[in-house]
Amino acid sequence: MSLNSSKKIEENVWEIEIGIDAAVFGDAVNKAYHKMKNKINIPGFRKGKAPRAFIEKFYGEGVFYEDALEIVYPDAVSSAIEEAGLDVVDTPSDLDVKEIGKDGVVMTLKVTVKPEIKLGKYKGVKVQKPSVKVSADEVKHRLNDMLEQNARITTVETKRKVKKNDIAVIDFEGFVDGEAFEGGKAENYELTIGSNQFIPGFEDQIIGHKAGEEFDVNVKFPEDYAEELKDKDAVFKIKLHEIKVKELPALDDEFAKDVSEFDTLDELKKSIKKELEEQRKNAVDSQANNEVLDKVADSVEAVIPECMIEKKIDEDIQDFSYRLQMQGLDYQTYLKYTGADEQSIRETYKEQAEKQVKLDLALEKIIKLEKLEVSDSDVEDEYKKYSEAYNMDVEQIKKVIAPENIKPEILSRKAVDFVIEHASFTQEKAAVKKPAEKADDAEAKKPAEKKAPAKKTAAKKPAAKKAPAKKPEKKDAE
Repeated sequence: MSLNSSKKIEENVWEIEIGIDAAVFGDAVNKAYHKMKNKINIPGFRKGKAPRAFIEKFYGEGVFYEDALEIVYPDAVSSAIEEAGLDVVDTPSDLDVKEIGKDGVVMTLKVTVKPEIKLGKYKGVKVQKPSVKVSADEVKHRLNDMLEQNARITTVETKRKVKKNDIAVIDFEGFVDGEAFEGGKAENYELTIGSNQFIPGFEDQIIGHKAGEEFDVNVKFPEDYAEELKDKDAVFKIKLHEIKVKELPALDDEFAKDVSEFDTLDELKKSIKKELEEQRKNAVDSQANNEVLDKVADSVEAVIPECMIEKKIDEDIQDFSYRLQMQGLDYQTYLKYTGADEQSIRETYKEQAEKQVKLDLALEKIIKLEKLEVSDSDVEDEYKKYSEAYNMDVEQIKKVIAPENIKPEILSRKAVDFVIEHASFTQEKAAVKKPAEKADDAEAKKPAEKKAPAKKTAAKKPAAKKAPAKKPEKKDAE
């Protein structure tokens, strides 16, 4: 088997001609005969006992050629590609058998190769990092979360009316046109008034009622609700069992002792600030590193074969599907539930897939330009990481994963590290407030001229509101 010729016929596409000599092909024909003879009937012979010559005479000389070609094809193609020095990125196509017979085989096929790229700047890439300063408001917000987590829920014993922020324990059942509907009923449901968990108007109509009362709540379902309920008037039969309140602990030194290792509230605040700064620094560093890599990818000039992008999309969807399974949902169910289709999902991944392909090509180029290498100790360290991650002995890992399969990933990481180490990072300075705008933890008095308050950082609302007959909403498994 040999490479007869190779030539570039279009961007990233080569045509190669392969020759398989008579001896190699003849051996393959003989293997095909032994593989197929038990399935062939020849008059005068028991099945499987007919000599090859009789079968070829009866069915034609080329009866085993197709099977023989399948036998030699993989090795012939891989050897020819290696001899041509081509870095193929897709399955060979457009097979054309020019000659086949006792004298051997001559065939041509097309292969798509990795593109030649022009790499822009990858050393000294400039990126500005945002400030990691943590404000007093952010520390206060974290403390408020801690207070909420340590709150005590108590039942209101007096016969007072429900007010905002109370927790109303209710039974409810919803009716549309006098008929109860699915998902519109619950018992002993604890609803925080003002949480906006239910559809507009529902919670407001509970305010003012006392424990033990039974009453109706009249609402209209929104336009963007479930198809069978949107825009319809509904009546909910309510029974109010009891009223509860959330009692927050006092924010003082005793609270700090109860919830942390610190003896004073001041020490707890300093610890929270330090923790938030560390979290922000890690997030900022990660974001800045990704921005550096994005700039390197954007600097790549090349015509990327579509098959490379499609393969990356396949990998991303496979990873997405795996993460869905971890959440107890399979990919096809997700498509049905969200109303999405395969093509639309692929489109959402396309831009990022193309950028990742460009980055991979850039990293390969950097590995060559900087002569990056993998040492034996690098490989051993990687095996140890696998061992810890999968809780398996290193020697067991080595039996499953060969060093050749580990080295490319290590090299890629080395290239990433090289780019990050040689990047130029500048720190964005935090905006300096004027003295009149500063506020300490005790909340200094505001100036006479009121300014619009800064938007407070708040915990994100749940993705799905708990409401009677809740409309299914699209989930993002990401």
